[in-house]
Amino acid sequence: MFDIRIICDPADTDHITAVLGNAFNAGPVSVYPTRDGSRTRLYLRAEHKHTPDRSVTDWPNATQAYATAPDPGRELAWLHAAEERGREWWLRHAALADRMAAGLIPGRKASTGDAFDLACQLMALDGTDVGCNPRAYVRQQYAAWTQNR
Repeated sequence: MFDIRIICDPADTDHITAVLGNAFNAGPVSVYPTRDGSRTRLYLRAEHKHTPDRSVTDWPNATQAYATAPDPGRELAWLHAAEERGREWWLRHAALADRMAAGLIPGRKASTGDAFDLACQLMALDGTDVGCNPRAYVRQQYAAWTQNR
């Protein structure tokens, strides 16, 4: 995981953002003007794209991964009550943020940036080097966790 900062001409912003998305598993891009207003600053978190093996492309989508997920209110209560923040806590927190960012929980929203950051934290905790979008990793891990509980 790494952070990228780019300063560019405002006319190049869309092109650079698209190229970064193709080159890396990237989180959302934050765009700000430079102090003098003549150029644009782009900030994002990214992960190297590796050539995925067949198993990565067969991972579940959000609807499949969270089909048996508990009610979001119960999940939030569990997250707040948990005394230990071990792997299960990070997995369930990342999965809840991913569900909200994907629009699977009516009336509850999370930013794609928050979901991406939590997914990256889970990947770092797991010490994984899987070449995929971190949110896809959360979905795969959550689906496996629910099957094995």
